[in-house]
Amino acid sequence: MLKIIEGKEKRPLKIVIYGPEGIGKSTFASQFPDPLFIDTEGGTSNLDIRRIKCNKSWDELISVVKEIITNPTICKTVVLDTADWAESLCTNAVCEKYRKNNIEDFGYGKGYVYLVDEFSKLLTLMDQLIEVGINVVITAHAKPRKFELPEEQGAFDRYEMKLSKQVAPLIKEWSDALFFVNYKIYVITTENNSKKAQGGKRVLYTTHNPTYDAKNRYDLPEELELSFSSIAHLFEDQEFTKPEVPFPDPKDITSVSIITKLEKMIDDSNITVIELQQVVAAKGHYQETEPITNYSDDFITRWIIPNWKKIVETIKKNKGEQ
Repeated sequence: MLKIIEGKEKRPLKIVIYGPEGIGKSTFASQFPDPLFIDTEGGTSNLDIRRIKCNKSWDELISVVKEIITNPTICKTVVLDTADWAESLCTNAVCEKYRKNNIEDFGYGKGYVYLVDEFSKLLTLMDQLIEVGINVVITAHAKPRKFELPEEQGAFDRYEMKLSKQVAPLIKEWSDALFFVNYKIYVITTENNSKKAQGGKRVLYTTHNPTYDAKNRYDLPEELELSFSSIAHLFEDQEFTKPEVPFPDPKDITSVSIITKLEKMIDDSNITVIELQQVVAAKGHYQETEPITNYSDDFITRWIIPNWKKIVETIKKNKGEQ
């Protein structure tokens, strides 16, 4: 039977904010309703906010988002700060998984195919945050790119997100609004008729322009003051019916604390995640390509930890260290 929904449907917002370094993207994001920052960059130390530092691994980032999904009352807005650092974690994870030194080593652009597939998993989890009633804000740095006009008519710099050509379109399509933040510069004529640039007012741009990328689905003015009050009306009466989230089966969810403990054990024992995955696969527990974040708490606490000494000995023996 078809379930037809008529009229506007109110739901949490998906906002992307990008701009030059130090312009105030994180400060602006901190003004959103009850924010919780996932700090992949380490650039929020001067802000009085709640944060989860997540700059070690892609698996850690995925685990953190999953944990928030299962605890939807923890905040009203999740802020991923920043997308470019998150992409770096994702790239490292892909290269580690396939044992490549960098993303270009795959050849024929195959590495970027894996990158897009992996990063899409994060955006799918972000959609799940929306479904449980949480706004999502993603920040990113901006970079200028020289844009050549046809038939040698000239060239100009165009700002875009500091992301790969493969990941940037994913985030743009995913978002409800892509805001570009920059300083507004005015050109004035001096007394001797020379041109001089001045200004410095921080502005939020909301629609597409030849010199930057932006969009919004809310019929906003093309240019706004960089203040949450400029878009606060989008969040008015934002009361969502939060779906009941079933208590997760311990076999299906791996907690961040246990993963953190496991990662510390790996570092302290001077082995790699891949080497651990190989031993786990050899024993028939998980596929070798299965991320350790997908290992259940029960498996980690009842098999990996009790057998840790033997696991490390096996790995070192395989490497010829014993």
